[in-house]
Amino acid sequence: MKSQVIQSFGEPSVFQLKEIPKPELKPGHVLIQVKATSVNPIDTKVRAGAVPAVAPELPAVLHGDVAGVVSEVGEGVTEFEIGDEVFGCAGGFKGTSGGALAEFMLADADLLAHKPKNLTMEEAAALPLVSITAWEALFNRTRLIPGQDILIHGAAGGVGHIAIQLAKWGGATVYTTASSQEKLEIGKRLGADGTINYREEKVRDYVQNYTNGKGFDVVFDTVGGENLDRSFEAAAVHGTVTAIVTRSTHDLSPVHSKGLSLHVTFMLLKILNKDMHKHYGEILRKITGLVEEGKLHPLLDSNIFNFDEVSKAHEYLESGKAVGKIVLKNSW
Repeated sequence: MKSQVIQSFGEPSVFQLKEIPKPELKPGHVLIQVKATSVNPIDTKVRAGAVPAVAPELPAVLHGDVAGVVSEVGEGVTEFEIGDEVFGCAGGFKGTSGGALAEFMLADADLLAHKPKNLTMEEAAALPLVSITAWEALFNRTRLIPGQDILIHGAAGGVGHIAIQLAKWGGATVYTTASSQEKLEIGKRLGADGTINYREEKVRDYVQNYTNGKGFDVVFDTVGGENLDRSFEAAAVHGTVTAIVTRSTHDLSPVHSKGLSLHVTFMLLKILNKDMHKHYGEILRKITGLVEEGKLHPLLDSNIFNFDEVSKAHEYLESGKAVGKIVLKNSW
C-alpha cells in the first residue's frame, strides 16, 4: 500500500512516499481503508523527535486521527462490520500498529466509534484527538458542574473550539480568549457567552469585567507556557485550572494562595495503555451522539491538504496561521 513514511525525525520534509506491506489483521482489530486524517500538535512533535516517550519505532507511519471504512474485521470484534464508516485516534504512536498516513490502517476496535452520519470524512477526521481531550479535561478531570463559570483559552484552536461547545452543552457559562476579532467571532458562534481579546485586555481587567473580581470557577488552558500563569491569576479562590500543555516551569505560589486544584490531561496516556482503550471508544460514541443531535461540530481550516502534501500541512500548522483543524484527504 502507499504510505507517507518517516525514516528519521526532523523537519516536515522528512516524509517520504513509500510502498509498504498492508497491515495483517489481528484479533480485536479492524483494518480501515483510510479516507482522511488531521494534524495535531502532537503529530508535529513526534515527527520532530521532541517526544521520544510516545514516538513509534522508525521507520514509522504517523498521525493518530483517522476516518474511513472498515475493510476487514478481526476475530472477537462484534461492534463493527465490513463497510462501516468509523473514526478514532488509533495509531501513529508508540505501541500502535501504524498511523493514518496510508491507504490502510490497522486499529484496535476499542479505540473506534461509528462516524457521525451528518459529517464528511474530513470533518470526522478532525474530531477524535481534540474531542477526547476536551471531554477528558472537562468531565473526567475538572468534573464541570452546570452553572459554573468557565474560561477557555484558545477559542479557535483544535481543543478550544470543541471545549466551548462541550462546556455549553454541559450547562456552564462560557468565556473564551483569542488573539483577533475573527477568532472571537468564531467563539461567539460556537456558543461562548463572553469573549476576550487577550492582547488588548489584562487578566485583572477581564476578571473584574466578567466576574466582579471573583475569578472564574474553572479555567481550561489549551495554550500553556506563560498562559498557565495567567490561568492561575484568572481562577477564583478554590477554583480549578485544567491544562493540556505543561512541559514548563512555573511558580505555584498563586495555586497555594488561592487553594486551586490543578489538573493535567495528556490524552495519549490511554492510547499507550491498551487496558484503557475502551474508555476512548466510549467517549467517541458520546461525541457521535452530540454531533448527530447538532450540539457539536468541528471547525476546519479553509486549507485542506491531500496525503501527498503532508509536509505542507505540518508546515502550516507550525506557522500558527491555522484557524480550526487542519485536515488531509486521501487522494490515492
